[in-house]
Amino acid sequence: MEKKLKKKKFVVETGETISQCLDRMALEGYTPVRRMEEPVFHEVKLDGKLETVVKEQKIVFEGKLND
Repeated sequence: MEKKLKKKKFVVETGETISQCLDRMALEGYTPVRRMEEPVFHEVKLDGKLETVVKEQKIVFEGKLND
């Protein structure tokens, strides 16, 4: 039998909607308790200098195991 963690992080994958991610959480038996947005950086050469810019925001949900 697989042991489930009390808390687990779920990342909204590329091409997936927030709603689809929440449905996936529910299927695994988790309820969202926290939403976090983490920037994804990449380096771009501007005017001969290497600049770090935000490429996208990664959305991460923390889920709590349902009783």
